[in-house]
Amino acid sequence: VQLQASGGGLVQAGGSLRLSCAASGSTFSRYSMGWYRQVPGKQRELVAAISSGGITNYPDSVKGRFTISRDNAKNSVYLQMNSLKPEDTAVYYCMISRADPEPEAYWGQGTQVTVSS
Repeated sequence: VQLQASGGGLVQAGGSLRLSCAASGSTFSRYSMGWYRQVPGKQRELVAAISSGGITNYPDSVKGRFTISRDNAKNSVYLQMNSLKPEDTAVYYCMISRADPEPEAYWGQGTQVTVSS
C-alpha cells in the first residue's frame, strides 16, 4: 500500500489550498481516511477524518474552515483548506486505516503547508 500526498505549498493568510492523497495497492472503500499535521517539537494531530460511510470529524481548530472528502473510485482523499492561518503551518500527512478484519494503518509521506502572515 502506498499513499501519495500532494498540494502543499506557500500561501498567504486567508488563502486556500487543496491537498490530495492517492492510495494504491488495494481498494480502500471500507477504510477510514484522514489528514493529520505536525510541527517540529509537537505531536502529530488530527485535522480531519472521514469514515467509510462518509461521516466527517474535525477538531474545533479547523471546523468551518477545512473540508475533507473522498472519492472511492479514485482511492483518494482530499482536504480543502480555506481561511488559512499562520498557525496552520505544518507538514500534513494523509492516513488510511481500518479495524476489521485486523487493524491496519498506512501513512503518506507528508506535504508542507506554509501560511505567511
